[in-house]
Amino acid sequence: MKMKIALNPRLRLSPFVLVLLALMGIAFVVSMVRYSIGIGAISNLSNAYPWGFWVSFDLYTGIAISSGAFVITSLVYILELDQFRPLIRPTLLTGFLGYAMEVIALLVDLGHPERIWHYFIYQNFTSFLLAIGLYVMIYAAIMLVEFAPAIFERLKWQKLSALIKRFMKPLVILGAVISTLHQGSLGALLLIQPEKLYPLWWTPILPVLFFISAISIGLAMTILESSLSSRYFKRGLEIHLLEKLARGVPYVLGIYLAVRFGQLLLAGDLKYLFSGGLMSILFWLEIFIGAVLPIVLFSLKRVRQSPKGLLLSSIILLFGMILNRFDVSWFAVRHPDPLTYIPVFMKNVKYIPSLAEISVSIGIFSAGILAFGLAVKYLPVFEDPEKELEQ
Repeated sequence: MKMKIALNPRLRLSPFVLVLLALMGIAFVVSMVRYSIGIGAISNLSNAYPWGFWVSFDLYTGIAISSGAFVITSLVYILELDQFRPLIRPTLLTGFLGYAMEVIALLVDLGHPERIWHYFIYQNFTSFLLAIGLYVMIYAAIMLVEFAPAIFERLKWQKLSALIKRFMKPLVILGAVISTLHQGSLGALLLIQPEKLYPLWWTPILPVLFFISAISIGLAMTILESSLSSRYFKRGLEIHLLEKLARGVPYVLGIYLAVRFGQLLLAGDLKYLFSGGLMSILFWLEIFIGAVLPIVLFSLKRVRQSPKGLLLSSIILLFGMILNRFDVSWFAVRHPDPLTYIPVFMKNVKYIPSLAEISVSIGIFSAGILAFGLAVKYLPVFEDPEKELEQ
């Protein structure tokens, strides 16, 4: 007698979700090996290269792409541009998940997650790392509270949801201040290496450049998230809102270019623009891809009113700015000769990230994508703008 096993259709997972789960599983196994044996078992980092792929991708890139949260909430609650209200919850969710992924990645990088409480006891008030850690925790908590009405609405806790909405404006102002300080502090952290970071990138106004570029990244990330979610979840695209956001991109990037080249002029570093070899090539690549080309594209009305044009232009901008974060934290940093730190018979080439390092970051990123999808499925992330305005 044959037994027939009926599968619950609700438990069926799409191939895309299965791939995400597989990537997460690989990252989990690699992380457990790291915790059990040590970072040397999975990473190519060394005394000469203590910072590598994890810092550039997980920390500097992860925080940058989370900047859409403070940009959109500031537009709605501080500048009172209520038309952008439908974009708040998706960008808040993206921002919160970005911060959460950064924290998880740092736990793998630094090790000993059971000692995280030491951070609150043994503090170094002369280090920007202390400020960065505090900003991460405070702003992540603020974003969670800002997103809480979506959770409370799902639980039918309308009174608690309404209570939080009453205090949303001061909360957003506090969040904008903390996020501004956080974006700038990431640049300030790199001020400790004036002799190591190539002159095309090192400047005392790095915090200012990080903040200005974060605004452009936030606008582009909002456009990207809205474009992709509208396709994957088969919902309408707020093209009229994204078109208005796209109008602001050229102005922000114009200010960014003016400040950056103005600083190079005042510092007398224009000579490095064409004499730095690979460094000059990397500089012009990030300037062209991350600023010049997006300015041209987002200035064209037909691009701003085209879903494909908006998606492609935002990807180009993000790619160029991500390259900037890699340049300033990794590629443009001079490192000492590895032979200074290791025996002669262990002649090491320059740092190249291991597959295990990359798999950890990809797995964490996959978890973020899956978490976003689950939140959209079970929470009112894409709310009705008319209903929200009535409240």
